[in-house]
Formats: sequence, C-alpha cells, structure tokens
Amino acid sequence: MSKTKPFAISMRLVSMAYQKVKSNKGAGGIDGISLEQFDKDYRNHLYRLWNRMSSGSYIPPPVKLTEIPKKGGGLRPLGIPTISDRIAQTIVRGLLEPELELIFHKDSYGYRPGRSAHQALSCARDRCWSRNWVVDMDIQGCFDNIPHDLLMRAVRQHCKTKWMLLYIERWLKVPLQKVNGEIIERTKGVPQGSVIGPLLSNLFLHYCMDKWLEVNYSGCPFERYADDALIHCSSMLEAEEVKQAISTRLSSCGMALHAEKTYVVYCKDSNRRHPGVAKKSFDFLGYTFRPRMAQNSQRGVWFTNWLPAVSRKALSSMNKAMRKWQVFHQTTITLQEVSAFINPILRGWIRYYGKFYKAKLTNYMHIVDVKLATWARRKYKHLRSSEMKAIRWLHSVYLRQPKLFVHWELLGSKPTV
Repeated sequence: MSKTKPFAISMRLVSMAYQKVKSNKGAGGIDGISLEQFDKDYRNHLYRLWNRMSSGSYIPPPVKLTEIPKKGGGLRPLGIPTISDRIAQTIVRGLLEPELELIFHKDSYGYRPGRSAHQALSCARDRCWSRNWVVDMDIQGCFDNIPHDLLMRAVRQHCKTKWMLLYIERWLKVPLQKVNGEIIERTKGVPQGSVIGPLLSNLFLHYCMDKWLEVNYSGCPFERYADDALIHCSSMLEAEEVKQAISTRLSSCGMALHAEKTYVVYCKDSNRRHPGVAKKSFDFLGYTFRPRMAQNSQRGVWFTNWLPAVSRKALSSMNKAMRKWQVFHQTTITLQEVSAFINPILRGWIRYYGKFYKAKLTNYMHIVDVKLATWARRKYKHLRSSEMKAIRWLHSVYLRQPKLFVHWELLGSKPTV
C-alpha cells in the first residue's frame, strides 16, 4: 500500500469485497461490464478501484435504473450499480455494519446478518396471541424519501472515518440513468438495489422509529422488516394513539404513513370478541394473519386461533409466475426434465410460504398437479380424452416416484382426482 495515498484502504479489503460481489452474482451496470467480463481482467479493475478510492478521486457512476413488477401491481424502481461500484459499497458496508449491529434494535429483522423474515413472522404471531390490537404500518415511499441530512447525521454518530463518510455521501447523491439515457438527479432517499442502501435505511429507521418507540411506547413491542412494520397494543385506544403518534414522528423526520394502507387491526380468536371492528386481518411479509381453525394438541379440540398463512397476493404472484412457464407447453421433453425445471422454484416457495399453516399452501399446490396433468394430455395421446385419466396417470407416477416433485415430498401432497 502506497504511503502517498491520503486514505489507507487495504488492497486485501478490495479483493475480499470482490469475492462477495462475485458470489452474489447479478447484472452489470451502465458501463455494460458483466461479472464474467470483469473477472477476465479483475486484477486491473481492482487496482484501478483501489487507486481511486485511496486517493479520494473515486466518483460513483450513475446507477442503471430498471423497473420490476410489484406483487400488488405497479412497478418498483430498482437501481443496478456497476460491478466496481458494488465492490466499493461492499468494502464500506463490511466496515460499518459490525458497528451498527451493536446498536440496532432486537426487533429489526430486515437485511441483517443472522436474522430472517421467518423470525419476524414467528415473533408477530406470538405477540398477536398476547396483545389484542395491531397497528399495521405502511411507510409511504420509504426508501425514496429518506432525508440525506438526517441520515448523514446518524451515520456520523457511528462512523468517524473520513473516506467512508465521503463515499457514503457520494452514493446518496449519485444520479439514476434510465434505459433511454435520461439522467435523474437525486436529492433524497437511499439507492434501492445498492449494497449499502439497506444498511443506511436500517440506520435511519432505527433512530426515526425503533429507538423512538422503545423510549416513548415501551409497552408496545414491534417487528420491523425494512419498511414493513407491526406495533402491538393492549387496547384499541392505545393502538389509535400509537398510530397517530408514529404518524407525527415520521412527519417530523421527513417521512409519512400511507393513510390508506395503515390500519388498526383486532386480533380476534375463539377467546376474544370485539363487535363492530371492521379490520380483522393484515398482511405481513407475504403472509395473511387472521382467525383460522387450529387443533389443541393435548385435548384434540378444534378452535379458532389467530394465525399466519400464505397470503392471497403471494398465491396470485405464484400463479402468475407459473402461467409464464413454457416448460408446460413443451411436449418433446420428459417428466424428469419438467421436474428439474420447476423443483428449484417450488422448493423456494415451499420453504418460505410453508413455514406457517402449511395446509393453506398444500391445498394450493393442487394447481401444479393440474398443470402437470394438462402437460401430460398434450404429450400422450391416450390421455387427451379426459382430465381425470391424466390425473390418475399422475397419481400412478406419484406412487412409483413420490419424490419426483418437491411439493409431493415436502408438503406430503399428492395428485388426486
């Protein structure tokens, strides 16, 4: 490392960051350089990046803007930094994250090492059993509206390294570039799709919301996953008070609750009644929480309990994805090849959405069997006359190879007429 450089950045940090970016894969940015192309000349690329960062002359290039469909409809803007910029952000995140993990709240779960959406869901379920009311929060345009001045004030509380502060400020201001070349300047918000963005947004929300709730409403526990949050209260009066208070707090921090997507919800089950409450369910992290039938394991008695299960939006999203699978229209391939294509996707869905109230997902997976039967009718002439014949054929396949499709194996579901 040269002693003439104003900033002491280890070349080893740059190399380690590159390995992380490489393992995460992903597309290239506006410079058109893919990971494969970068890797062919990675030593020169890494040296140039180290040289510029160490001298203070590194200027992040504009972020490539693309739009992806939201589950609830509409488009979500997503920024794609260049490979080099992702490496630079990974270096800073790797140095800053351990410091921030020491102060982050235990009920913040999103984009943190060792924490998961399932942990947040499990905690939310348990708290709904002990507290009757929930404030289901939706922060309007959270990541796009975070004020840079407040965010940097929080960053400076925990980071004193000049070069890290320099580049964090530059990343916050880096413009977006559309496909047509149009440049969009940014004066607020954190870059979505970036490496450093989730850490910075968590830091802002820690002071804007988490810490504030802990101090002012210590009796109202919460779960937050990025900008998706629930606050648990003991009464409707308390829930309405918290809703108004958190709205005022967010406004003072340059943010706003989405008025049409923030609710006070009553967690009704067999033992709790509250007439006249309209909202008796909420969605959180792809699950719908509402009253559902459950069985007491000791007495064998069925009762109504407040439980999460895969949401209607998530099921609709899965169905939309399946309709795009061309594999169900390819009659020249084998059933094993169909299995090889759809199993990794089904496995991901089942591992996430089958964690709680698995019966809901098990019932839904009948749609997969219907699509497999339709594929079989296209492929085999003797099955074309009847859907029932195709289902029976698929059932015979299940009896011979019960692990051929992961929903048969992991959910214990089987093709039925």
